[in-house]
Amino acid sequence: MTRAGFNRALLNATGNGVLAVDPEGVILLSNRVAKEQFGAHPGARLVEAVPELWPDAAKTAGDRAARAGILVQRGKFTYLAQVNAIEVGEALEGVLCVFIDGTELESTARRMRSFQELAGEQDAIINLSSEGLWICDGNANVLRINPASERLNRIRGDQVVGRNMRDLLREGLFDRSATLEVLRTRAVVHLLQEVGGKKLVVTGSPVFDEGGNLIRVVVNERDVTEIEALQRQLEEQEAIKDRFRYQLLEMQSLEIESRRVIAKSPSMLKVLRQALKVGTVDSSILILGETGVGKGLIADLIHKYSNRAGKPLLKINCGAIPVSLVEAELFGYEKGAFTGAQVTGKPGYFELADGGTLFLDEIAELPLSSQVKLLRFLEDGHVMRVGGTRNLKMDVRILAATNRDLEAMVEKGEFRLDLYYRLNVIPIHVPPVRERKECILPLLRHYVDSFAAKHGVRKKLSRSASDALLAYPYPGNVRELVNLCERLVVMTDAESIDVVDLPKVVSHRPGEAGQGEGRWPDQVTLKEALESVERSLLLEGRARYGNQTRMAAALGIDQSTIARKLKRYRIA
Repeated sequence: MTRAGFNRALLNATGNGVLAVDPEGVILLSNRVAKEQFGAHPGARLVEAVPELWPDAAKTAGDRAARAGILVQRGKFTYLAQVNAIEVGEALEGVLCVFIDGTELESTARRMRSFQELAGEQDAIINLSSEGLWICDGNANVLRINPASERLNRIRGDQVVGRNMRDLLREGLFDRSATLEVLRTRAVVHLLQEVGGKKLVVTGSPVFDEGGNLIRVVVNERDVTEIEALQRQLEEQEAIKDRFRYQLLEMQSLEIESRRVIAKSPSMLKVLRQALKVGTVDSSILILGETGVGKGLIADLIHKYSNRAGKPLLKINCGAIPVSLVEAELFGYEKGAFTGAQVTGKPGYFELADGGTLFLDEIAELPLSSQVKLLRFLEDGHVMRVGGTRNLKMDVRILAATNRDLEAMVEKGEFRLDLYYRLNVIPIHVPPVRERKECILPLLRHYVDSFAAKHGVRKKLSRSASDALLAYPYPGNVRELVNLCERLVVMTDAESIDVVDLPKVVSHRPGEAGQGEGRWPDQVTLKEALESVERSLLLEGRARYGNQTRMAAALGIDQSTIARKLKRYRIA
């Protein structure tokens, strides 16, 4: 082989790209790598073959200074180029360019930077941790502790790092060592230590290499003295919060007294306290009392001050639903369950009240077949739609109310004994108006003022009218009282409502049997008078009988007519 052939073979043998250019940038020679990767063939110009290298090569041709670290990218490969002047004696013959494959070097550098960043993050986490941290090697030599450990043990890192835990234990710096226990047991160890008046819970954990050799012990220290103090503070705050909560409930009860619920008698105040108290639990409540005493209002209070206050409160009058539709309304139905059913099916009140409260008024009117399904829900919290095949889990609190004697109904077989016991977990008896005389005048004044404001008039009760109203027994209870107040405000001309304005049944005025109960103002037409009488009868019927079915029977008309007339006169 000739010397020229040997030189070419030598250049091609190297894994780096090599080429030489004359001072004007024309390529004089190039090896295999330079040709394959850069297309740098002899006779080509460097500015065209490797344009990013030509500026540095031109500078070296001018000042003869070597230049290195020039990045040249070709596809997925990264090369580090360096240029050197080719000098023969004092003459510059050209520039030698060498390309070193730096792809692996760049990847290694990136991994190194990532490792350094990760190590920095780990250092920050260790140093910022509020828990103490010790790291020892497999011979119990202390490698590192964090600032929290320095604070907890009242030592400096330079006092212990590099020393052996056995020596520190002998010197009395600690009474026990979790590190030494881990080395002895080769398992996780938990210790309780007292250091400088502080109680520390110490956990030592072993770290093994792939060969099963114990190479590190990591010890965590937690100051339970601070945790115990925080626990005491939390308990004190909870106690204070409980006191405030009960004070707030007392304030709320006072607010209720002065607004929606007028409670001046001891018996009614007792009912309010019971309602507020049972609001904090989730038991079933049975509200007892005559028609019109305000059982629905008590249900409102229980729900409002319960943990379900943000969820729905649905009210159902069991006596107002046709018997054939009770189960479909309460439990819902699947599509095609019966003739007239919606095509898509319909959720029942239990599903709609999920998470909240369901108030079943007139529970005594619930058919026996529906009582069975209600009992099942109270036992396991499941309901099944009419025509359905799967149980639905519901979270619903049940409040029930009735004006009837459920025990007597149980004896007659009209109400299930097991359901009665399920509902009667916490009974609340709302007294009739005649048993809370202290409430009557405040109730009268409140509702007279309320209806007067609603109708934009001024009204007040005279002394004689107040005495007569106070003596009246109110068989329809609060409902009758409210309706009476609305009637007096609407039908009385003068600002002062006197005893002559009261209905006969209230005032007991003699010699008026043929005069009717009211005095009609001038210019009132027969139609207006008849509508007024009809509205009054409906108001009194609602107060006395409670539901549309009994109202219809008493007034001698059917239930649909009652519903239509109530809607016409906007009687809720």
